[in-house]
Amino acid sequence: MAYDEELAERIRRLMAGRRGITERTMMGGLTFMNAKGLFCSASGKGGLLVRVDPASRDRFLGEAHVEPADIGARRMTGFLRVRPEGYRTEQSLKKWVERGLAAVADRAVAAKPKTAKRKAAKRGK
Repeated sequence: MAYDEELAERIRRLMAGRRGITERTMMGGLTFMNAKGLFCSASGKGGLLVRVDPASRDRFLGEAHVEPADIGARRMTGFLRVRPEGYRTEQSLKKWVERGLAAVADRAVAAKPKTAKRKAAKRGK
């Protein structure tokens, strides 16, 4: 299933003017990231995948249109899936995207993957 391109465009509009926001296709959807990691995704399984602080997860699960994010048989405790009814308005989408940004705010800056060129140089080739 392809991700919701309209949702992706709505997230882009919310992130307009913010520096350091990148997009990447992964996990079956279009993810939105900053230097500290993935904060939300227009999911290929439908809905919005949002990073949350695991300590807040159960409280957010009590909100309407929110469900656990399972990827395969694995329960992702740091992510929730929000059904489209939960981000119908721009205000509700902004609330979820801001929650995702808050969840990555305290993380260390994500390490950049090493390129093949750097790996070869390290091996002395």
